[in-house]
Amino acid sequence: MLVVPRTLSGFKDRLPKEAMAKEKLLNKVSKVFQSFGFVPIETPHLEYADILIKQGSDEIQKELYAFKDHGGRDVALRFDQTVPLARFISQYHNEVDLPFKRYVIGNVFRGERAQRGRYREFTQCDFDFIGSNSIVCDAEIVEVIYASMESLGIEEFTIWLNHREILNGICKYFGIVEKSNIETTLRIIDKLDKIGKDGVCIELKKELNMTEKKIQGLLEATNIKQIGASDDFFEEIAPMKQWNEELKKGIEELEKMYEILSNLEMDRDTYRINFSIARGLGYYTGIVYETTLNRLKSLGSVCSGGRYDDLTRTFSKEKLSGVGASIGIDRLLAGLEELGLLSNKSTNARILISCMHEAYFSYARALAESFRRSNVNTEVYPEATKLKKQFSYAHSKGHEFVVVIGEDEYISKTITIKNMTSGMQLDRLSFLKILEIIKEG
Repeated sequence: MLVVPRTLSGFKDRLPKEAMAKEKLLNKVSKVFQSFGFVPIETPHLEYADILIKQGSDEIQKELYAFKDHGGRDVALRFDQTVPLARFISQYHNEVDLPFKRYVIGNVFRGERAQRGRYREFTQCDFDFIGSNSIVCDAEIVEVIYASMESLGIEEFTIWLNHREILNGICKYFGIVEKSNIETTLRIIDKLDKIGKDGVCIELKKELNMTEKKIQGLLEATNIKQIGASDDFFEEIAPMKQWNEELKKGIEELEKMYEILSNLEMDRDTYRINFSIARGLGYYTGIVYETTLNRLKSLGSVCSGGRYDDLTRTFSKEKLSGVGASIGIDRLLAGLEELGLLSNKSTNARILISCMHEAYFSYARALAESFRRSNVNTEVYPEATKLKKQFSYAHSKGHEFVVVIGEDEYISKTITIKNMTSGMQLDRLSFLKILEIIKEG
């Protein structure tokens, strides 16, 4: 009996067009990371289960893929790249220089309900500082997010900023004091965009038995948002510093970061403060980030992260502070496709060489090799079939040029080049002339 070819629910195959677009995005953001001095590392997809258990929120723990391997060991697939980083840095901190700046690109797994741009296996591009408490590091994360979005050709985006101490201080001001209750409150508030204000009210009543008055006060405080590049924003929220020390600390750290960012050539309208940004992961302790596409706010965050000062305590008595963010490439791809910002090409080759007779294939291979040595990606069509079919192939895949090797009544071997965009065609050209035309575009 034949096996029906099908993809596991929540997982995704990528055809060449999408896979190529993803590869280009990854190459671009890697160059951005490297330009700031971040270096690559790799960690396994599988970890011992106790490395990952209890490191994320209760919701993520329910989504964890955990099982026994062939050796009877309890193992689990990583659900993000930050917890493996904490294990990595605790294990190798004597072998790397601190502060340690790393980036990693790899797939992670969560058994959650699949939705637009979000699958059970997805790629994260993480970049992190480890070993420094300096607010300069937090500010650089904003710079890297900004530079990454620019490198991908995204012009309309917003980097939303908040501080977990601000949220902790707001909770305590409204009588939510115990750590577990604060974490529950922030987890529910983090769902505001998903379930709306009414849904958040229902969950807060159910989980924490809060009064209507406290819920309304809490929601009003966490609904404070910077509108545009307002210079008066910090003056407007200054009275909140008197509420408690947590709020004072959080607001002052954001002020310091803004002072650093104000001297950079960044559009100030692209980064703003939003007190509702909580980040669902329980290990964040300081500034947190979420990045949204202005024209696709319903897509959710395409780059998020924050400071996590206590994460390595699970693995080491030595406290190593960290701050970083992660670009969700799969969600970003879905957004860029919806906005029409992805290329339609399904080839990396600029040239397709077409032969009108099988006798020319040896020459075609040598010509293609010459183009590649000149850094021009080149493909040879493998059959001497009708030109119409070969041109149709080049058009569908997105080749920029077709080079036809043929003959006429005067010359036994001729070379013709056709620009597939403009339709311009030139005959009887030398290799160097063709190369000149191609490099000029």
